[in-house]
Amino acid sequence: MEFIPAKNIVSGRNTQHQWFGVDYNMNIYKGCCHGCIYCDSRSECYQIKNFDTVRAKANALNIIDKNLASKRITGVVGSGGMSDPYNPFEEQYELTRGSLKLLDQYGFGCHISTKSDLVLRDIDILKSIMRHSPVLVMITITCADDALSKIIEPNVNVSSARFNALKTLSDHGIPCGVLLMPILPMINDTKENIASIVEKTAKSGAKYIFPAFGMTLRSNQRDYYYKKIDQHFAGLSDRYVRLFGDKYSCGSQKAGQLWHVFKTLCEKHDIAYKQKDIAKGYKSGYVFEQLSWF
Repeated sequence: MEFIPAKNIVSGRNTQHQWFGVDYNMNIYKGCCHGCIYCDSRSECYQIKNFDTVRAKANALNIIDKNLASKRITGVVGSGGMSDPYNPFEEQYELTRGSLKLLDQYGFGCHISTKSDLVLRDIDILKSIMRHSPVLVMITITCADDALSKIIEPNVNVSSARFNALKTLSDHGIPCGVLLMPILPMINDTKENIASIVEKTAKSGAKYIFPAFGMTLRSNQRDYYYKKIDQHFAGLSDRYVRLFGDKYSCGSQKAGQLWHVFKTLCEKHDIAYKQKDIAKGYKSGYVFEQLSWF
């Protein structure tokens, strides 16, 4: 594991365009080894060289300790926006686990985005945080079928393991749900896939799903994606070029149909799917207070 220098890890307080009501952001790791063929974080604009190599920020827990101690207002700290906090190295180094202990100590909540069932290791701390602050775990699931998930997300738990993780979290009373994104045009944008994911989410006991029926493509992310899809779906990149050109936002041509199936099933199973409703749901009953300088 390579350790890279950092001055701060917990961001300043977000006041606009909050992602699921997240007040602060925290990324302990840089880069990702999950190998997902669609990852937007490969884009040149993020300037992450050797993206497939995971690096950790040096002295991370001490920096997070100081960052949290300096915050005047508590809130929800989001982790997983740029790099999965539960990459394989986390099992050994426990930096994410250590950061959760600090959030608990300072009275902050947490929002976790991951593809890994390693999050189950930290159920004890998540339950402790819930005594004073909101907790939400969102697990990315894009394919109901394990074989397809292994093609587009090759180095991470298959979808069935992620659904099992949702079931365990739900059984422990931890708010959780699915990030149903991205849905790749002409690959996993089928009504059968969407319906199956909603049904399996409901069966797991999870109460939230947030979808995006399309994907983004830009700079070197596009080159990597086209190379990978042609390895498994011969000639598909040519269809993308004809359909999308150099567009950044590439929506599924079936988005309307998929949305109808998705919305109908979510409402049937009482699953929230709008950001504002998800944020309201997991934050219900909590009030954030200004911290004392003393």
